Amino acid sequence: MRITYLGGPTALLEIAGTRLLLDPTFDPPGEYPIGTRSLVKTAGPALTAAQVGAVDAVLLSHDHHPDNLDAAGRAYLATAPLVLSTEAAAGRVEGVTGLPSWTDATVGDITVTAVPAQHGPDGTQHLVGDVTGFVITGPLTVYVSGDNASLDVVQEIAQRIGSIDVAVLFAGGARTPLVDGFLTLPSAAAAEAASILDAAHVVPLHFEHWAHFTEAPDTLVAAFDAAGLADRLHLPEPGETVEIE
Repeated sequence: MRITYLGGPTALLEIAGTRLLLDPTFDPPGEYPIGTRSLVKTAGPALTAAQVGAVDAVLLSHDHHPDNLDAAGRAYLATAPLVLSTEAAAGRVEGVTGLPSWTDATVGDITVTAVPAQHGPDGTQHLVGDVTGFVITGPLTVYVSGDNASLDVVQEIAQRIGSIDVAVLFAGGARTPLVDGFLTLPSAAAAEAASILDAAHVVPLHFEHWAHFTEAPDTLVAAFDAAGLADRLHLPEPGETVEIE
């Protein structure tokens, strides 16, 4: 398995000959409106959409926030043979297939299962909207958290799925004035999630390149070290590929 980190939530997963792109964001740095507010992007992607090339499917955690799907990302969706996301996204974006939690889709020789995700504290779904995570089953079992901030959700997934080989955790401790609490896992919670999942390998995403993140690579390293999980953490630079056997 190969994971190439592009920046933000965007990564290319290559497993069993299948190419999957997570949350395509290819726009340059700048301010991106969301309702009456703006999110500030501080760095562009390490690879362009053209450099990524064709994929077998896009796994989209949600469509309604520009840090997970931007204008260039939407253009990329139109070139993908399959886009899996929430049912809400399917109702808003042409070509998206909605995958309810605990239902499957086959992509090449792997199975993709949609799993729950909670994009904020309890009781905030009406503010933050629907999101999804994914479990990829093939030669390895891979959990992609999406913008999940709930360890209870992680516990449910661990109980239902069982052994996880690779956990791709959206971290960064994102916060905005929209809600009082974290919108994604802070570093200590990411380490706890890795422990709950008993994941042999952990690759964090979505912890930098946007101003609303409150934590960064150094806090991830410190949190995993404190939890005794430093040997499981892979923290690639933008454009770098992690290879996992």
